[in-house]
Amino acid sequence: MSAREDVDDVGEFAALLRALKERTDRSYGSLARRLAMNTSTLHRYCAGEAVPVDFAPVERFAALCGATPEERLELHRRWLLAVAARRRPRTASAPEDEPDTAADPPPPPRRPWYRRRRVAVGLAAACALLATLGSLSALPDGRRPTADRARTAGPATSGTTEAKAPNRSGTSPTPSDSPTTRQPSVSATPKKKPSPAASSDRTTAPPHSGKQPSVPLTWSANSQAWKLGCGHDYVVAKPPRQVPPPPAPQDAGTWAATQGAVHGGETLVELSVQGRTDTAVVLNALRVRVVGRTAPAPGNAYAMDQGCGGAVTPRSFDVNLDKDRPIAHAVAGSDTGVPIPAVRMPYRVSAEDPEVLLVTARTVTCDCRWYLELDWSSQGREGTVRIDDAGRPFRTSGIKGLPRYMYDTSAREWAPYS
Repeated sequence: MSAREDVDDVGEFAALLRALKERTDRSYGSLARRLAMNTSTLHRYCAGEAVPVDFAPVERFAALCGATPEERLELHRRWLLAVAARRRPRTASAPEDEPDTAADPPPPPRRPWYRRRRVAVGLAAACALLATLGSLSALPDGRRPTADRARTAGPATSGTTEAKAPNRSGTSPTPSDSPTTRQPSVSATPKKKPSPAASSDRTTAPPHSGKQPSVPLTWSANSQAWKLGCGHDYVVAKPPRQVPPPPAPQDAGTWAATQGAVHGGETLVELSVQGRTDTAVVLNALRVRVVGRTAPAPGNAYAMDQGCGGAVTPRSFDVNLDKDRPIAHAVAGSDTGVPIPAVRMPYRVSAEDPEVLLVTARTVTCDCRWYLELDWSSQGREGTVRIDDAGRPFRTSGIKGLPRYMYDTSAREWAPYS
């Protein structure tokens, strides 16, 4: 695919965003506040200068602009094309006046388009190579090149062309025990007995053999989400004069890592789940596993804001880690007073129908370490995936009785919270 087509895919996605935005009487700043993102970020999306990695903010944007179900489906299709276009390596396009000597182009690709198109290109190249070899083999033995005679005299070889799916799972874990990374390293544990050739039950991407992956869904988890995009507490074992000012929400992971910070009172995990193909995957249950309980971590509680609120409350799962057997309870949300129904299991996802689940885990009495288990089933198969913080359990510590500080922007220092 040429660079011009890549630009067109991104431009069409941005044009639809602008068309939806123009329906409202809100400015970029007003919409950005409702979406809990920076104004410049939203403007770059609408201008085609950037493409969001996850579809969740795009879906919320469409809801705020009053998009119809058909428009949301078209917006998701264009987002998939734009993301794929940005991930492809930029190569120089062929001259327009150069004749096309390749085989006939394949029929219009069907979903998933990126996988089918790469396979079609590989087969066309293979057919052209076989045609060339066939014409050489038809020549008399004395007219064929020496190297070709030696090649045709040996045993025949064959090759295959693989279509690799993009890796959407995450990055390698960091050695620190504080919550730092935005993409988890998760392990999958199918309920069926694994084959003897399987050496590990951890999966982060489709296998490279081209066969059907053992887990038909992909996911990502952000453990650095803040309540309504602005409210959160961290426990840091340092005096206020040694703690830097609160970071921007997108820099929370780096800030927490450098300060050895622990989530205070609650941890919000934003979990994005999507099928690998058009085939539906049923999410049957979401469970919580607590693997460690100790006394709350010592230090001070530092609030990342001076109190915030908004008209939009996302639907989520609420977990009380102080219970002996914590359960993830579905909680409804609201949009300017209009109820948003809670997520009820079982729930279906596919490549065109992703779902974003917000899990809020709270504690008062412990320094808890925990992870999530997501049960799935599809086409007669079932399994469970473990979702954690880049290979480590999530960590949440109570802040009851700890000194609590807020940042005074006028004095540029931490002050006791009031």
